[in-house]
Amino acid sequence: MKRLKVNTVQAVIDISEDLYLSLSCFGLTREKIVSESRKLLALKYFQEKLLSVGKAAELSGLSRWDFIEYLSDNNVPVIDYDDDELGREFETAEKIAEALKS
Repeated sequence: MKRLKVNTVQAVIDISEDLYLSLSCFGLTREKIVSESRKLLALKYFQEKLLSVGKAAELSGLSRWDFIEYLSDNNVPVIDYDDDELGREFETAEKIAEALKS
């Protein structure tokens, strides 16, 4: 099986040494700061509907299901329909149910 090469772009944030030392006092390593930052950024971009759940999971470094659990742990709904969208979903479900009865 041939693997696709995925190009990456590095995004870097700089924090002061003083801030890093403050965080490290709580056991936060550079790796942990990077990991948490990726998850929080993915959560924010998912909430703002900039990324799908799959793309946000990719950004977070988590599997899709682990990211969904992360969303749940942070009280972020995976499906966030407004009233119109929800109404259309119910209408579609009713049409499918009627078609299956036929």
